[in-house]
Amino acid sequence: MFNVGDYVTRNSYNNDIVFKIVDIQGDTYYLKGVSVRLYADSSKNDLVICDTINENDGFRPSIDEYRDLNRNEYFYLPGRILHLDGDEEYLEKCMNFYKKNKIRAYGLYLKEDNMPIKVTELIKKYNPDILVLTGHDSFSRNKRNKYKNTSSFVEAVSEARKYEKSHDKLFIIAGACQSNYEDLIKAGANFASSPKRINIHALDPAIVASCLSFSNKNEDIDIIKILDKTKYGPSGMGGIITKGSMYIGYPR
Repeated sequence: MFNVGDYVTRNSYNNDIVFKIVDIQGDTYYLKGVSVRLYADSSKNDLVICDTINENDGFRPSIDEYRDLNRNEYFYLPGRILHLDGDEEYLEKCMNFYKKNKIRAYGLYLKEDNMPIKVTELIKKYNPDILVLTGHDSFSRNKRNKYKNTSSFVEAVSEARKYEKSHDKLFIIAGACQSNYEDLIKAGANFASSPKRINIHALDPAIVASCLSFSNKNEDIDIIKILDKTKYGPSGMGGIITKGSMYIGYPR
């Protein structure tokens, strides 16, 4: 017997992802990934209870080398982050990651289809250096509209670029699981998901944003190093080479 709130895996997918049951309608169980930005549904017969839950599925991202700075003589002004997320639980995970790394970040829960409407107003209010637009998405070859939320992310990126055209002045990270990477980059995103149309980890957009926050404004970012910090690397996230967002000052 399964109940809403139970943690489960699916036999048909080799029990690869841990889900939480969020709704039950008849014999259809609606699931949300615990650490992967994924909604799914399943029949009861395919589900197995998961008794052991590893925080972030055992993924322990670290950006310590970005934060290893010469604090004896210099001072640093890392980039400020505005994170808009279509999922409250994933947003909380990301905000905890920013807090752990001592990054100034503002987080707001906002459904994907409201992001194009609100994004310019929120940029003006919070004045971020880095904008994260994420939540949920999906890709289906069999549907006429193949992507669930990519169009909302694309519109939001386009609206943000109307406000600030320079990729070096406003860094934009956009997309979620299986999003249309090419369309997001064309719309003006610095980084986007998903080059291989795979699922991404809940923390992947926050990891990229944090690396950008601690990257020198006078030097090109190491794009491969940043992507290697994410759960799925360049299969899940990709982007363009720009300068960083952090100012360095002297003396301390």
